[in-house]
Amino acid sequence: MEYPEILRNAVELKAAGWKPQDLKKASAAITERYKNNIGNGNSLVVSDIDSVVYSIVRMPATFSAIRRSLEWASERTDEINKVRSVLDVGAGTGAAAWTMLGMLDRINEIVCLEREESMLTLGKALMSSCPELEKKTEWLRQDINTFSSEKKYDLVTASYMLNELTPSDREKAVKSLWEKSSKMLVLIEPGTPAGFSHIKMAREILLSCGAHIAAPCPHEEKCRMDKDDWCHFTVRIQRSRLHKMLKSADVPYEDEKFSYAVFIREGVADKCSRILRHPYIEKSKITLELCGTEDNQTAVITKKQGVLFKAAKKSKCGDSIVI
Repeated sequence: MEYPEILRNAVELKAAGWKPQDLKKASAAITERYKNNIGNGNSLVVSDIDSVVYSIVRMPATFSAIRRSLEWASERTDEINKVRSVLDVGAGTGAAAWTMLGMLDRINEIVCLEREESMLTLGKALMSSCPELEKKTEWLRQDINTFSSEKKYDLVTASYMLNELTPSDREKAVKSLWEKSSKMLVLIEPGTPAGFSHIKMAREILLSCGAHIAAPCPHEEKCRMDKDDWCHFTVRIQRSRLHKMLKSADVPYEDEKFSYAVFIREGVADKCSRILRHPYIEKSKITLELCGTEDNQTAVITKKQGVLFKAAKKSKCGDSIVI
């Protein structure tokens, strides 16, 4: 699913109310705060202009990471097709809700929790450009640790949220997110060692609570990644004119690196491997770094393997493959 044009247009209309130099200044300030204040629980997007900049720079990346995570999970489970209600925690300006556009025929309810008033206000304003989505979405100014509703939702999403919490709040939040989910929980964090460490922590907690993994892990044993390595994937985002201006970039795209995990209530029976790095393609062979059901391995696929070679040639980092 491509980034919705209606959403891009709505963001540009909001940005038109600010001078370009002010947007660039706010963008630089946000970047600095993210570098220096992650993990202390402080607010990182603190004003209306900050929220507009966030919607330009980060919303497309968040949208794409969530969408890609759901696509990879759907290769191993059909739980997404059973989703009727969605809870998005740390909703920002509503990226996760917008990924539901193609499923609105069967989704009855979307609840967006966001603690920052400026983000919530902008998220609601952007959503007014899509009445069908707006009608099914409710916005609440809360976070997971203050949300007291006992209701469960088929799908719960939390993207780039755990990294903003204090260490003492993360474990509590992970357990609360799982308690709110009746079918699926999607966690996404930056594709950095720190971001992966939060996903790995959540993985250990939730497996001990009886959860199962739909993606990316093809097994539910202890994570095999070396202590100096981390599991992360990439999705390519086409930059808008505003995005390029704020980043002082000439390249028309950006590669978003992210770590993620999709948890479900029922296990999956298939045996596959997950491609951990970009395939190394040569004329007569393809080398894949794989996380498998039994172990991690380097697999060399040759032309003699016919169908498997063709599948490997089309594959990308993050895809699942049966060896």
